[in-house]
Amino acid sequence: MSTAPSAPWSCILLDLDGTIADSAPGIIGSLEHMFRELGREVPSQESLLRWVGPPLLDAFRDFAGMTPAESAEALIVYRRHYLDQGAAESVMFEGMPAVFHAIREEGVPLSLATSKPELPASLIVEKFGLADYFTVLAGASADEVRSAKADVIEEALRRLGELGVDLSNPVMVGDRKHDAEGAAAHGIPTIMVGWGYGPEEERALASAFAETPADLIGLLFPHRAAAAAA
Repeated sequence: MSTAPSAPWSCILLDLDGTIADSAPGIIGSLEHMFRELGREVPSQESLLRWVGPPLLDAFRDFAGMTPAESAEALIVYRRHYLDQGAAESVMFEGMPAVFHAIREEGVPLSLATSKPELPASLIVEKFGLADYFTVLAGASADEVRSAKADVIEEALRRLGELGVDLSNPVMVGDRKHDAEGAAAHGIPTIMVGWGYGPEEERALASAFAETPADLIGLLFPHRAAAAAA
């Protein structure tokens, strides 16, 4: 586990899939549709779970061996189904509303930082009634040129900076190695959460680990945990 700065944080970057939203059923359903539409063998749901979180073009290449042309076609088929159906199947993880309330009460600027394209990401955020909690919504670009988590984090920081947000001590919150690696590329520590889709071995890449949303609140705002224990 890496050493890193600690609270008080100047701003918070928050992943979506596996951190805010249990989006796996919708993503897996759209992937299954994509494989059937393309006439390919449909992998097991267990196998498809590892597709949740990484940029999709990377997953098409790494997990299905697709060429760039095949990946581009697959992405079109997947997105059409996901926007029509898959995104609506996302649900917010239990306990996350309290995290958002704590962030708002503390007045710390908050940015979404997701490898999901910004259109479906914003639809999910709006569905959960969370749009007003965010200072910035940063995600992958529609053309997937910006999809690596390091690039998404760079864009989130750029937009926050343009709004005059203090960038001196940011923290990333996510559930996969891509979150930790992307944040580390910018010298940012990561709090990894235990209710998402990342395997246990990826937790070593994080600066801290939160088993529950209540634990996350304590790591983000230690004084709140101390007050609750007093």
